[in-house]
Amino acid sequence: MRALLINPYVLVFVGGGIGSLARYVAGRLIPATLAGTPFPNAILVVNILASFVLGAVVGWVITRSAGEEARLLIGVGFCGGLSTFSSFSYDTLVLLQNGRLVAALLNIVLNVVICLLASFSGLWLGQKL
Repeated sequence: MRALLINPYVLVFVGGGIGSLARYVAGRLIPATLAGTPFPNAILVVNILASFVLGAVVGWVITRSAGEEARLLIGVGFCGGLSTFSSFSYDTLVLLQNGRLVAALLNIVLNVVICLLASFSGLWLGQKL
Protein backbone atom coordinates (compact mmCIF):
# COMPACT_ATOMS: atom_id res chain seq x y z
CA MET A 1 0.00 0.00 0.00
CA ARG A 2 1.43 3.37 -0.99
CA ALA A 3 1.60 6.41 1.29
CA LEU A 4 -1.03 9.12 0.93
CA LEU A 5 0.16 12.19 -0.93
CA ILE A 6 -2.17 14.52 0.99
CA ASN A 7 -2.92 14.50 4.70
CA PRO A 8 -6.07 12.40 5.25
CA TYR A 9 -7.54 15.00 7.62
CA VAL A 10 -7.23 17.64 4.91
CA LEU A 11 -8.93 15.35 2.38
CA VAL A 12 -11.89 14.68 4.69
CA PHE A 13 -12.09 18.35 5.71
CA VAL A 14 -12.16 19.67 2.13
CA GLY A 15 -14.56 16.97 0.90
CA GLY A 16 -16.87 17.51 3.87
CA GLY A 17 -16.96 21.26 3.29
CA ILE A 18 -17.84 20.82 -0.37
CA GLY A 19 -20.48 18.21 0.47
CA SER A 20 -22.05 20.42 3.14
CA LEU A 21 -22.16 23.36 0.77
CA ALA A 22 -23.76 21.16 -1.90
CA ARG A 23 -26.40 20.05 0.63
CA TYR A 24 -27.16 23.68 1.50
CA VAL A 25 -27.48 24.63 -2.19
CA ALA A 26 -29.75 21.63 -2.83
CA GLY A 27 -31.95 22.75 0.06
CA ARG A 28 -32.28 26.18 -1.52
CA LEU A 29 -32.96 24.88 -5.05
CA ILE A 30 -35.15 21.80 -4.54
CA PRO A 31 -38.81 22.53 -3.72
CA ALA A 32 -39.86 21.42 -0.24
CA THR A 33 -43.29 20.19 -1.32
CA LEU A 34 -44.72 16.98 -2.67
CA ALA A 35 -48.17 17.13 -4.20
CA GLY A 36 -48.60 20.61 -2.75
CA THR A 37 -47.76 19.66 0.86
CA PRO A 38 -44.48 20.08 2.76
CA PHE A 39 -42.04 17.20 2.21
CA PRO A 40 -38.24 16.99 2.71
CA ASN A 41 -37.39 16.47 -0.98
CA ALA A 42 -33.91 18.03 -0.77
CA ILE A 43 -32.76 15.65 1.96
CA LEU A 44 -34.13 12.71 -0.02
CA VAL A 45 -32.27 13.84 -3.16
CA VAL A 46 -28.93 14.44 -1.42
CA ASN A 47 -29.16 11.13 0.46
CA ILE A 48 -29.80 9.26 -2.81
CA LEU A 49 -26.97 11.09 -4.57
CA ALA A 50 -24.53 10.50 -1.70
CA SER A 51 -25.50 6.81 -1.55
CA PHE A 52 -24.86 6.41 -5.28
CA VAL A 53 -21.56 8.32 -5.21
CA LEU A 54 -20.32 6.45 -2.13
CA GLY A 55 -21.21 3.12 -3.73
CA ALA A 56 -19.36 4.12 -6.91
CA VAL A 57 -16.27 5.27 -4.99
CA VAL A 58 -16.17 2.12 -2.87
CA GLY A 59 -16.72 -0.06 -5.95
CA TRP A 60 -13.89 1.72 -7.73
CA VAL A 61 -11.52 1.57 -4.75
CA ILE A 62 -12.05 -2.13 -3.94
CA THR A 63 -11.26 -3.21 -7.51
CA ARG A 64 -7.91 -1.38 -7.48
CA SER A 65 -4.93 -1.22 -5.19
CA ALA A 66 -5.03 2.61 -5.18
CA GLY A 67 -7.71 5.15 -4.48
CA GLU A 68 -7.41 5.86 -0.77
CA GLU A 69 -7.33 9.61 -1.46
CA ALA A 70 -10.55 9.35 -3.49
CA ARG A 71 -12.20 7.31 -0.74
CA LEU A 72 -11.31 9.90 1.90
CA LEU A 73 -12.05 13.01 -0.18
CA ILE A 74 -15.23 11.83 -1.90
CA GLY A 75 -16.48 8.87 0.12
CA VAL A 76 -15.84 10.02 3.68
CA GLY A 77 -15.68 13.79 3.20
CA PHE A 78 -18.01 14.77 0.36
CA CYS A 79 -20.62 12.03 0.89
CA GLY A 80 -20.48 12.49 4.65
CA GLY A 81 -21.03 16.23 4.29
CA LEU A 82 -23.69 15.85 1.61
CA SER A 83 -25.87 13.16 3.14
CA THR A 84 -27.56 13.65 6.43
CA PHE A 85 -29.18 11.03 8.59
CA SER A 86 -29.87 13.58 11.31
CA SER A 87 -31.91 15.81 8.98
CA PHE A 88 -33.74 12.77 7.62
CA SER A 89 -34.59 11.71 11.18
CA TYR A 90 -35.66 15.21 12.22
CA ASP A 91 -37.80 15.74 9.09
CA THR A 92 -39.50 12.40 9.71
CA LEU A 93 -40.14 13.35 13.33
CA VAL A 94 -41.68 16.69 12.26
CA LEU A 95 -43.96 14.88 9.82
CA LEU A 96 -45.06 12.55 12.63
CA GLN A 97 -45.58 15.43 15.08
CA ASN A 98 -47.77 17.15 12.50
CA GLY A 99 -49.93 14.05 12.19
CA ARG A 100 -48.65 13.20 8.70
CA LEU A 101 -48.13 9.48 9.25
CA VAL A 102 -48.34 8.55 5.56
CA ALA A 103 -45.81 11.23 4.58
CA ALA A 104 -43.48 10.11 7.40
CA LEU A 105 -43.69 6.49 6.31
CA LEU A 106 -43.18 7.51 2.68
CA ASN A 107 -40.09 9.49 3.71
CA ILE A 108 -38.68 6.48 5.56
CA VAL A 109 -39.38 4.02 2.74
CA LEU A 110 -38.08 6.31 -0.01
CA ASN A 111 -34.88 7.15 1.86
CA VAL A 112 -34.10 3.56 2.82
CA VAL A 113 -35.15 1.71 -0.32
CA ILE A 114 -33.96 4.20 -2.94
CA CYS A 115 -30.69 4.86 -1.11
CA LEU A 116 -29.99 1.13 -0.94
CA LEU A 117 -30.71 0.81 -4.66
CA ALA A 118 -28.51 3.84 -5.35
CA SER A 119 -25.67 2.36 -3.28
CA PHE A 120 -25.95 -0.95 -5.11
CA SER A 121 -26.04 0.79 -8.51
CA GLY A 122 -23.05 2.95 -7.63
CA LEU A 123 -21.10 -0.04 -6.32
CA TRP A 124 -21.83 -1.98 -9.51
CA LEU A 125 -20.82 0.95 -11.70
CA GLY A 126 -17.68 1.66 -9.68
CA GLN A 127 -16.53 -1.92 -10.11
CA LYS A 128 -17.08 -1.72 -13.87
CA LEU A 129 -15.09 1.51 -14.38
